[in-house]
Amino acid sequence: MLENTTIKTLPKVVVRFAGDSGDGMQLAGNIFSNVSAAQGNQISTFPDYPAEIRAPQGSLSGVSGYQVCIGRGVYTPGDKADVLVAMNPAALKTNISHLKQGGIIICDSDTFRPADLRKAEYATDDPVTELKLDEDRTLLVPMTSLLKETLADSGMDQKAIMKSKNMLALGIVCWLFDRPVESVLRKLQAKFAKKPGVYEANAKVVQAGWDYAHNTHASISSYRIETAPTRKGTYTDVNGNTATAWGLIMASQKSGRPLYLGSYPITPATDILHELAKRKDLGVKACQMEDEIAGICSAIGASYAGHLAVTSTSGPGLALKGEAMGLAVMAELPLVIIDVQRGGPSTGLPTKTEQTDLMQALYGRNGESPICVVAAASPTDCFTMAFEAARIAIEHMTPVILLSDAFIANGSSAWRIPEADEYPEIKPQFVTPEMLEKGWKPYQRNAENWVRYWAVPGMEGAMHRVGGLEKDFETSVISTDGANHARMVEARRQKVAHIATDIPALEIQGCKDADTVLVGWGGTYGHLYTAMEQLNEEGRKVALAQFCYINPLPANALEELRRFKRIIVAELNTGMFADYLQSKLPEKEILRINKIEGQPFMVSEITEGVIKHMEA
Repeated sequence: MLENTTIKTLPKVVVRFAGDSGDGMQLAGNIFSNVSAAQGNQISTFPDYPAEIRAPQGSLSGVSGYQVCIGRGVYTPGDKADVLVAMNPAALKTNISHLKQGGIIICDSDTFRPADLRKAEYATDDPVTELKLDEDRTLLVPMTSLLKETLADSGMDQKAIMKSKNMLALGIVCWLFDRPVESVLRKLQAKFAKKPGVYEANAKVVQAGWDYAHNTHASISSYRIETAPTRKGTYTDVNGNTATAWGLIMASQKSGRPLYLGSYPITPATDILHELAKRKDLGVKACQMEDEIAGICSAIGASYAGHLAVTSTSGPGLALKGEAMGLAVMAELPLVIIDVQRGGPSTGLPTKTEQTDLMQALYGRNGESPICVVAAASPTDCFTMAFEAARIAIEHMTPVILLSDAFIANGSSAWRIPEADEYPEIKPQFVTPEMLEKGWKPYQRNAENWVRYWAVPGMEGAMHRVGGLEKDFETSVISTDGANHARMVEARRQKVAHIATDIPALEIQGCKDADTVLVGWGGTYGHLYTAMEQLNEEGRKVALAQFCYINPLPANALEELRRFKRIIVAELNTGMFADYLQSKLPEKEILRINKIEGQPFMVSEITEGVIKHMEA
């Protein structure tokens, strides 16, 4: 046997795992990502789930994917893969378009049987020729046979044995990218701590995959991936939903307010409920309610009782919560509403990503009902923006909508766990004994920021009512007077507008003397930043303005945008944020790059769109 001495060093590389939804592609990809993060690589992942629940095995509609980019300077999961791992003919056929020219394919040749090929709608019995694959870059590995041979003496039945095939593929990929098998085994040991037999079988299979690649494919290059300089600290791999839950916990600790989540399960937001349900040790109360309306109404009750109150959902649930959000606006209670956006309308594309709830977040309530709207830019930024949403809600006594999306909620990045002192104290504006002595009223406001004071039930002398009926500005009793209503509408509007003085200024990134600015919001950040870098490297001067604060906009935002000759908004909808900016900058033409396919942008789509606008 020859020792492989062909090793390429790359700044970053993209791997895509693809197979049936029951083949464990998400687990294999997640372990590979975790191990790479531990090696000092930056990572960005994109789990691509099918909407069908266990579609027929081997069918085109049941293919599940997991793409990860590892290395340094990583901001996206990559446009196309350097390596495609395909567990069957259907996975190969549906994912070959995601492979770069000259990329490596690793597939299970044992699945190239006539029945499997017909199920995947091949016209011939030779997928390599039919798909015009490069035979020198295609590794036909008899995974099923090797798996059965490896576990022949395990005592496991065939069905149990086949569940480990993903670990065989993972072992091959770990050899290819010089990932230590020991790190994989530690992850498996933690996952199967209560099932030692399952751990031993999977560990044996991972090693078999690594050995097979090491001993057989000396002619294929292996890769060494460059690591990024990192700030000292403890790092972990975290997805957006988990980071959101942890950000809320941090906000609870920093505000001294117990955390309550009232929620109803919905893809892709349910993992927030799952994560917070585990945290009773931190005083978290997580309640799965009977429906979306009960979820938000229970949270409003918790807010009245003095809790940091949260409800989580996706687009369809946000629509159902609209009336209760109006109640929170009218009662002026702190509330965080998390919307993990997915493809719509209605049930739409429940496992795919979009940014199509923006107008609903801004305006989807009856009456003059202003709500603060913020958006997370990446999986790790979900922690910061969840904390910020809670801070704004508590300190400004207002509902806040936090927009995430399926791409960053399910995707993950390497994250440095912050120290507690890196985040500020959150200071609720409580009613004081002195105010009670002077005759406090429930809608009495702080003259500086228009915020009413929070009275927690049980506070002696602070019995009060708030609710959905309009109240008198001075006395706080129910009022139907038109002039008073106008005054209260303006007070609520001013309160939300004043938040602009309490959020960071908009930062313009990239080329400072550019006359073109690329604008985005929320989870598109990584793709837009990478596109901006590529355009500047090509000599095209482009700046980037990424918005995480949407209502109100940062105080300097419009002034900054007016400096540019050309404003191009890229978003995963038909132009909602572009329309929003256009209403605030009527003297400017807001140009657009849009995509509504249930998939995140490819960087190439953005660069091509920017160049088209610049050359028009």
